[in-house]
Amino acid sequence: MQQQYSPAQVVDKTGFSLDTLRYYERIGLLSDVARTAGGRRLYSDDDLGWLDILRCLRDTGMPIAAMLRYAQLCREGDHTIDARVTILEEHDRAVEEQLDHLRRQQNHLRDKIAWYKNGSARAE
Repeated sequence: MQQQYSPAQVVDKTGFSLDTLRYYERIGLLSDVARTAGGRRLYSDDDLGWLDILRCLRDTGMPIAAMLRYAQLCREGDHTIDARVTILEEHDRAVEEQLDHLRRQQNHLRDKIAWYKNGSARAE
């Protein structure tokens, strides 16, 4: 049996704010969240797993529209696996490009640091 978590527990476990959880539910990134008889949300281990992939996608810069498309495909079933893989591969390529750009910028910073440490700036 899956454990159930209150919204506050999910905030603690995931780092998402309550507003983000509500927003994700409202736009359809998070669906079928259970409710108590009084209407309070109860999250499952499956919900936490889903939030984990959403965190990864968000933190790596995937646009909300692409996240929504991915979520829709997941809900449609296993016949959409190829389409899901395509979305993730495209995003992976975009992340790699970002990393390459950041590596080049980091090298530039390191060159500047070395320049300062070598006293070149003091000679001016």
